[in-house]
Amino acid sequence: MRKTDVIGETPVGAVVAARQGTVAAAASGSPLPWLAAVSAAFTLVHLALVAPGLGLGWDESVYVSQVSPQAPAAFFSAPRARGITYLVAPVAALTTSVTALRVFMAVLAGCGLFLALWVWRRLLPAPVLAMAGALFASLWITMFYASQAMPNLWVAYGSLVAVGCFLRAAQQPSDRWAPAGMAAGVAFAALMRPTDAVWLALPLAVAAVVMRAWRWPLLLVLLAAGVAAGCAQWIAEAYVSYGGLGTRLDRASEIQGRLGWYFSVDDHVRALDGRILCRPCDVPWRRPATALWFFALPLLVAAGLWAASRARRHHAELVVATVAGAALAAPYLFTVGYAAPRFLLPAYALLALPVAYGLVRACRPRPWGRRIAVGFVAAALAAHLAVQYRVVDSAADRVRRDTAELGRIAAELNALGVRPPCVVSGTDAIRIAFRAGCASRQRSGHDESITPEELAAMARHRPVAVLVGEEGRPPAWARAWPAHPLPGLGKRTGLRAYVMGAPPADTSR
Repeated sequence: MRKTDVIGETPVGAVVAARQGTVAAAASGSPLPWLAAVSAAFTLVHLALVAPGLGLGWDESVYVSQVSPQAPAAFFSAPRARGITYLVAPVAALTTSVTALRVFMAVLAGCGLFLALWVWRRLLPAPVLAMAGALFASLWITMFYASQAMPNLWVAYGSLVAVGCFLRAAQQPSDRWAPAGMAAGVAFAALMRPTDAVWLALPLAVAAVVMRAWRWPLLLVLLAAGVAAGCAQWIAEAYVSYGGLGTRLDRASEIQGRLGWYFSVDDHVRALDGRILCRPCDVPWRRPATALWFFALPLLVAAGLWAASRARRHHAELVVATVAGAALAAPYLFTVGYAAPRFLLPAYALLALPVAYGLVRACRPRPWGRRIAVGFVAAALAAHLAVQYRVVDSAADRVRRDTAELGRIAAELNALGVRPPCVVSGTDAIRIAFRAGCASRQRSGHDESITPEELAAMARHRPVAVLVGEEGRPPAWARAWPAHPLPGLGKRTGLRAYVMGAPPADTSR
């Protein structure tokens, strides 16, 4: 007798279980209105509360500059992949309006959340999917990055699609499109972040073998094909621009502080108080309440798995989602020596499924305890939402202040004659150069893309500005250039621009 997707079940048992799951899902109502409501709320709340005034960040400026007419393309360092640039291209290539880009990406993010959860409609009940979507969307990290040109949220969507389609392909032989959907999800994740796709595909490959899934050899082939297809451009670019795949991987590791064995869990905990990047993360932990949900997450996941085991339904699906989520989190928790909350978005998206299952089941006790359970869950969620809103509001407010200050610095450079075609180097050159319409070129660091001699030579035929902080000194070859004070940038005051090759400054202001 042939084995099926769940060890120890007969083929007849598998069919009966699948039908029971379908009947249960149908009994809970169509997922369409549930998921549509969650996705629409996600988009509208972000556009109303977070997106206004949110200018492009450092990484966003790099990705958008590859297709934007506003400024020459910034240097594309080894770890980056071009998937997010392809995603923003339809708008970024046509307009320099940040508002248009934000609206486009926010709507796309809402549609992406809907599609990623819609894939699971035959696997989990509609209330569970709606709860999972709401939990994931309400995290300040998800809400903050909803309209940003950053890849991590899209890796999360690709991961949800890949795992959901894998389970459908493994459990439902009649689902002809599920294997292709799994490969597409993995390829999409790889296009955004190649290494994440590898960590996504590995547990799915193991699950295909362990579960003795229907057509498991085909699933293994399609997983490998999805990773290869998504990584193809990144690998080809490694040989064209970086001296080979090994060289690019080594440089990517160097830029990330040399990958190795680290314990970065505490870094991620501290970063949850609203830090976009915690590197180095030797900062005080001022708001412990912002990380309570992080500590509760493993317990809530375990409770969801236990509830599924007790119900003898949906257990395999939630186990696979949990293992895949843990695999996606592991490299960032234990091999990277710093923290950025967005790194764990794919893991949070998958782990939201068992958490949601446990919460929904908790609200279905005997009649005498139902009100107590619902009241407790509602109170906990309300407190959670309040904390998440405070954090995202604080993070967005910092970015808005930076946006205004960067705009003033760029305008000052333009008034000094640093106008296209121009080059900006030095302190925060990438964000400032993009706003000023200039190319950004750095002489050292992660974005090293020009030699001092080449930069000095450029000043003979185009405007070049070297930006220096309050305690910094210009390079020797630029010390004789005229120095101009610039507006401050956050806590960074005393900025100066050493400018050469510019026409006379605009004195009409």
